[in-house]
Amino acid sequence: MKLRTKFILFIVVLHLIMLGASYFIFRQNKIVFIVSEIFLLVSIALALQLYKELIRPLQLLSQGAEAIRDKDFNVKFALTGSYEMDELIQVYNQMADALRTERTRQEQQHLFLSRMIETSPTGILILDYDERVHDINPRALRLMNLTREQVVGLSVDGSLHPLMHQLAVLRSGEARTVTINGVNTYKLQKSHFIDRGFARHFVMIEELTAEILAAEKKAYGKVIRMMTHEVNNTIGPVNSILQTALDSERLWAAGSNQSLRNALQVAFDRNTSLTIFMKNFTDVVRLPEPNRRNIDLHGLLRRTGHFMEMSVVGKRIEFRYEFDPEPFVISADGQQMEQVIINVVKNSIEAIDAEGIITYRTDNARRELVIEDTGRGIGQAIAGELFSPFFSTKPDGQGIGLTLVKEILINHGFGFSLQQADAGHTRFVFHFGTSPAAQPVPLPG
Repeated sequence: MKLRTKFILFIVVLHLIMLGASYFIFRQNKIVFIVSEIFLLVSIALALQLYKELIRPLQLLSQGAEAIRDKDFNVKFALTGSYEMDELIQVYNQMADALRTERTRQEQQHLFLSRMIETSPTGILILDYDERVHDINPRALRLMNLTREQVVGLSVDGSLHPLMHQLAVLRSGEARTVTINGVNTYKLQKSHFIDRGFARHFVMIEELTAEILAAEKKAYGKVIRMMTHEVNNTIGPVNSILQTALDSERLWAAGSNQSLRNALQVAFDRNTSLTIFMKNFTDVVRLPEPNRRNIDLHGLLRRTGHFMEMSVVGKRIEFRYEFDPEPFVISADGQQMEQVIINVVKNSIEAIDAEGIITYRTDNARRELVIEDTGRGIGQAIAGELFSPFFSTKPDGQGIGLTLVKEILINHGFGFSLQQADAGHTRFVFHFGTSPAAQPVPLPG
C-alpha cells in the first residue's frame, strides 16, 4: 500500500471517529456540538493542507526519479516558497545539473575517442569479454584487406588472416613484430582496459614495412657501394695489366708459355665476371624512378610469356593465360615491369623439376595479377627470407632477383605477396590498386 493511500485512510478514519464521538457526546448540547463540528472542519482543512505539503515532495521525488531513470537530466523544478520544499528542489536541481554536465563531458570524450580511433593511422581492434572482435577501425581493415563483416563478431583465432593468428597468441602488455609473406612487417601490441569491472583487451597494429625497407635498403646500399668501390679499384688496374700482357706478342712468340697465357685469360674473364656481378648489385641500389605510362597488362604478359616459352623449348612446361575479358590497363614503367615479370617467371621455371604449368591469371575487378606455378612450392623455413637481399636458394644465386622485384614494385606503389597455395602451388600476387585515369591503351589485334 502506498504511503499516500495510508495517510488518506488514516485521516478519514480519524475524522470519522471524531465525528461519531462528537455526535454521541455533544448532541445534547447544541453549542458545544456546533463548536466540535467547526473544530472537525478546521482539522479536516489542516489535514488536507498537511497532506499537500507532505505528499507533494514525494510526488516531486517520484517525478525526478522517473526523469533520472529515463536519463532526462533537463527536468528541473521551480521553487515553491516552502522552506523544506525549496531545500529539496535545490538539491535535486543541483544533482540534475551535475549529471547533465557529466553526461555531456562523457559524450564529448566518447565522441573524441571514437573519431580518434576512426582516423588513427594505427590499426585498432577492440575485443569483447570473450576475445571476439567487437569493433575495428578503417586503418586495421585496410592493413588486413578485409571488410568489417569479415571480422566483427569473430574470435581472433577464428579468422583466416595470418595477422589474426598472431593476435591470438599475443598476451596483454606484450608487443611483437611479425612479417607476413616475407614482405609486410607489422608491430602488434596488446593491452586492456576496465569496462564495468571486467578487463577487455584491445590490439594496435602498426605497419613498419616502409621504415624497415628504407633502413634495410640504406644498409645494404652502403655495403654494395663500399664493395663496388673496392672491387673496381682493384680489378681495374689488374685487368689493365692482364690485358697488356695478353696483347704482348713478344711474350707469346715462342709458344712455350701457352698455358700461362690461358691462365691469364681465365683470370681476366673471372675479373670481368666479378665486375658484372657487382654491377648487378649496383643496379638494385641505383634503380631509376619509374617512367610511368599507361600499359596494356595483357599485351605485356603475352610478350614476356612468349619470350619465356622460347627459353624452355624441349622441357615439359606449359604456359596458360587466363585473362579477364575486360582490358587491363596499369600505369607503370614498361621496361621495369617486364623485368619484374621475367624474374618471377624465371623463378617459377626453376621451381619446376620435370614438368609443370605456369599460369597467368588477371582479375580486373580486384586489380590483381596472379602468376602461379606447379613447382616444388615454398618451404616454411625460407618463406620469410625470399625477399631479403643476398638470400638465394640456388648454389650459384646472387640473391638479387626478388630484391630487384621488390624494389621496382615498391617504387611503383604496387602491393605484392608470395603465397603457398593448395597442392604445393606457388602464387605471386600483384595488387595494382585503382585503374589509371588517363586515356586507355589501344589493345593489339
